[in-house]
Amino acid sequence: MLLLHAFLWLRLVRSTTRPGRLRRWLTVLTVVLAVLPTAAVVGRRSLPFSVQGPLDWVGYSWLGVAFYAFLALLVLEPVRWVLRAVQRRRAPAPAPAPAAEPATAPGPEPDAEPTAEPTAEPTAVPAAAPADVSRRLFLARSLAVTAGVAALSTAGYGAWAANSAPVVRRVPIRIAGLAPELAGYTVVTFSDGHLSATYGGRRFERLVETVNAQQPDVVAIVGDLVDGSLSELREDVAPLGDLVSRQGAFFVTGNHEYFVPDTEDWLRHLPTLGVDVLRNERVELGRSGASFDLAGIDDRTAAESGLPGHGADLDAALDGRDDSRPVVLLAHQPVQVEQARAAGVDLQLSGHTHGGQLWPFDYAVLLDQPAVEGLSRQGDTQLYVTAGAGYWGPPMRVGARPEVTVIELQPA
Repeated sequence: MLLLHAFLWLRLVRSTTRPGRLRRWLTVLTVVLAVLPTAAVVGRRSLPFSVQGPLDWVGYSWLGVAFYAFLALLVLEPVRWVLRAVQRRRAPAPAPAPAAEPATAPGPEPDAEPTAEPTAEPTAVPAAAPADVSRRLFLARSLAVTAGVAALSTAGYGAWAANSAPVVRRVPIRIAGLAPELAGYTVVTFSDGHLSATYGGRRFERLVETVNAQQPDVVAIVGDLVDGSLSELREDVAPLGDLVSRQGAFFVTGNHEYFVPDTEDWLRHLPTLGVDVLRNERVELGRSGASFDLAGIDDRTAAESGLPGHGADLDAALDGRDDSRPVVLLAHQPVQVEQARAAGVDLQLSGHTHGGQLWPFDYAVLLDQPAVEGLSRQGDTQLYVTAGAGYWGPPMRVGARPEVTVIELQPA
């Protein structure tokens, strides 16, 4: 955060202003803006919800704008170098000082006292020409305005996208050994609702309505549903009770379920809304006498949470199952496919990545996860990563629209 804002100060404040009161005030503003996102993160466990909400909106919105201002300025940096070099070459050279002509005077008279030699005055270093300073300021301000327009436009689009209705993606997936009776069986999945002080209410109701409109056979919620305590978000999560599916709704924990102070309360509350929690276990689903296993495991960070009995255990989830039936696994993080592949899982459904959320973060995601979004094959296991429904941090999505995915199972 310090490096980000130091660069923004250098290019948006120092380069565009002369020393004085305006620069001092803008420096103070930069420091305050740098503190806000950090305060939003730190305050989650201590500030009242009524205070946390405005702090999140302001701090995280600024963080999104600052990130894209940083990217824009970074892209414009070579342009600045080139234009500064052109300015230096076009600047007129200072005119040379006229050479002093030797004075011709008559020789000294016999009685005249010798005169002292004139003392040479030190040469003063010329200050930068006012015209050169004005050109530098004009260039710096032009680039700052360009970066500002680019950042605000991108952040504005991202805010619109994050709060727009989720797109519905229909993804047919062929699974070896799936009975013909299960052709077209639909698993409607979403992840990363991140119900919080900045996301919930009507937007989450709209998400549930979108899921119901797909007439799912089963609903799968793959983690990171909440970013707050049950007492704060009880009303926001209530629309889950309106989910309609033929064979139920299921949930597995994400890493953010272990950031909240009342994880166990949440896991007890969800079944009261008709959402069953799969914690290293499985259920048998199907129709017309044909079936498959739907398994779910804890998030990979669960074991570090300190909560007794929490931790991803795929062996426990698959223990004793009929190997002739295909198995679909719900696991929040795509990287958990490593264990799924070793265990012979046919299909894993995951979230966690938000599809990158803010381009170009999707490239950074690949440093930790095997896929950012969409369908891929990891050995004999297929992996589908949904881009998520909500957001974390900046209330924006750039290059990753909110998503509800309809998985259509088909025999291979």
